[in-house]
Amino acid sequence: MKLRIFTEPQQGASYDQLLVVAREAEALGFDAFFRSDHYLKMGTASGLPAYTDAWTTLAGLARDTETIRLGTLVTPTTFRRPGPLAVTVAQVDHMSHGRLEVGLGAGWFEEEHRNYGIPFPPVGERFDLLEDQLAVLHGVWKAEPGTVFRHEGRTLSVELEVSPLRPAQAPHPPVIMGGGGGPRNSRLAATYADEFNAPFMGRDEVSKVFGSVRRACEAQGRDPRSLRWSTAQVVCCGRDEAEVARRARAIDREPDELRQNGLTGSPAEVADKLHAYAEAGAGTCYLQILDLADLDHLRLLAEQVLPVV
Repeated sequence: MKLRIFTEPQQGASYDQLLVVAREAEALGFDAFFRSDHYLKMGTASGLPAYTDAWTTLAGLARDTETIRLGTLVTPTTFRRPGPLAVTVAQVDHMSHGRLEVGLGAGWFEEEHRNYGIPFPPVGERFDLLEDQLAVLHGVWKAEPGTVFRHEGRTLSVELEVSPLRPAQAPHPPVIMGGGGGPRNSRLAATYADEFNAPFMGRDEVSKVFGSVRRACEAQGRDPRSLRWSTAQVVCCGRDEAEVARRARAIDREPDELRQNGLTGSPAEVADKLHAYAEAGAGTCYLQILDLADLDHLRLLAEQVLPVV
């Protein structure tokens, strides 16, 4: 199983703090460094020292790291219009020399949209926006060089020169989608995604969601094995119970609750839970790290969990 580091900077992190974590993850051998795409804190976090923009962060990390893959989990379609996003994706992919992955979703955090003056239409309309966004990105990436890609969708029309929008990776950076495996979610993933992520669910629910997306692939004549399968889970690992409790307190959680809703306990316990998710079909796990100052947590995971999964 591949292990990736997944951060939530809207809870409070500067670019310099994110860079330290990304470089440490790179040095320790984790497969990728991902961040959420949010502008507003959740829960009791302070949001300090700063809110940061996800794609500005990725652009910086593209130049300030060397080998680790980079991406968002996930960018709401409401934040980025498809045409300008195609420009951003191509640029950051070139800046990273082909290490970018693109996580896309319909968006869910209504308060964040309201506070920042971003329209937040009903869920069906947000999925319309997402479908147009996916169609535009794939259309630009798949069109013949030197041509103009035109798209008339439910929410927008575009006319884009293809050659200036080519990313570094061929045929294109991997597209990651996720969710609960509803009918439209599954259909769009089967049509456009390179990876499907079932986040913050138990093993049985992950297996059920994967099954829905597999059936959608089969309905479209796509081999489900062509899709990568992943999950995201909060992690709280310690060498002993005192260390687990200390790390849980640092993120305002309780160890017992985290054991039910994440990867918590000794390195052996965390590895056993990861093996269970692998049995459910997940080939990758995004380890949600909420205390970015605790680099020893990363080192423990790299030394005692990564080698056995």
